[in-house]
Order: sequence, then structure tokens, then C-alpha cells
Amino acid sequence: MAASGTPPPENDGLRSRVTLRVNGAERVLDLDHRVTLLDALRESLGLTGSKKGCDHGQCGACTVLVDGRRANSCLLLAVAQDGAEVTTVEGLADADGSLHPLQEAFLEHDAFQCGYCTPGQLCSAVGALAEAAAGQPSHVTDAARPSGPVALTGEEIRERLSGNLCRCGAYNGIVEAVAAVAGTGAEAGAPAVTRSGVIA
Repeated sequence: MAASGTPPPENDGLRSRVTLRVNGAERVLDLDHRVTLLDALRESLGLTGSKKGCDHGQCGACTVLVDGRRANSCLLLAVAQDGAEVTTVEGLADADGSLHPLQEAFLEHDAFQCGYCTPGQLCSAVGALAEAAAGQPSHVTDAARPSGPVALTGEEIRERLSGNLCRCGAYNGIVEAVAAVAGTGAEAGAPAVTRSGVIA
């Protein structure tokens, strides 16, 4: 065992090199096997948008998109995500700084107060829009409906975002914001979804 204050030897079996594609950029990290994806994003990459709330996967503040699917990053070991595409709230806006439609809708519909849960809410909503567009049912989806995209009613939105808690109680604004974006997508056809799950 290495003495206190000295780095462990490279071949001690406790660390691995991990390659992640984060917000479109490849990042290579040398990480302890116990480091969560959330801590790797925040501490190693400085992407502090994803928040540490409960650290038990119960509040959704740490939600990111991993290979296009929403996930609680506090529950994922970073080394197990080697090669994954990760999108955090910092990666939702366009390269020119233009906000994602959901970010704009959150502003327009007062879908936040303190803002602590907002990054997770946004990433979860992006994932929910992609899931509905792909026809993935939720617990409240009518089993008798025809196959194809799922209409995001208020009930559907509430069910799909039920894993994201807002201690300020901004739920009505969140549902309105997601419904507004889903409605826009419905008028123009199904939303286009990129590999990272971001609505184009």
C-alpha cells in the first residue's frame, strides 16, 4: 500500500484509463475505479451543471444522457462508461450559444425557481421527448394505442419526469415547458433525435 500523501503505483489495479465522448468532445481520464460518472464530470472535467442531490439516484438532479438515454450519473461507475457518449446540460445548447428549445421553454414558462434541479430536469426532459418520439410507452400510456410516437399529454409528461424532484415545486411550469416543446414537434412532425438524444 502506498504511504499517505504519495500517489499509488500505476499498476495497483485501482485505476483505469477511461475514454468518454462528453458533449461532442473526446475526453481521456485516469480514474479510480470507485469514481462515479457524476464525480468524474464535476471534479475531473469541471462540468458542474449536473448536481449532486441525494447521491442515491432518488432525486434526478444528476441526470445526464448516456448514449442518448437518460441516466442518474451518481449511480454509474465512470470506468463502466468507457467509450460512451455523454451529454450534460452544458452540451444541450448549440455551439454558437443558441439555447436548446427546452431551455428556452423553461425560461418562458417559469419552469424553475432556485435552479438546482433544472439541469437534471432538462436532460430528463430531452430523454423523455426522444423516448416518446421513438414510441416507447410509459406506465400511463394506453396499451391499446396504435404503435408509433406517444403523444406527450400532461399525464405522460408527469409520469416520464417523475424521477426528477423539484423542491421548489415548479412542476406546473416544467410540465408546461415540456408540453410546449412537444407541441411544436407535433406540428412540424416528430422531433429529430441525434445519437446523443438531443432534439435537433
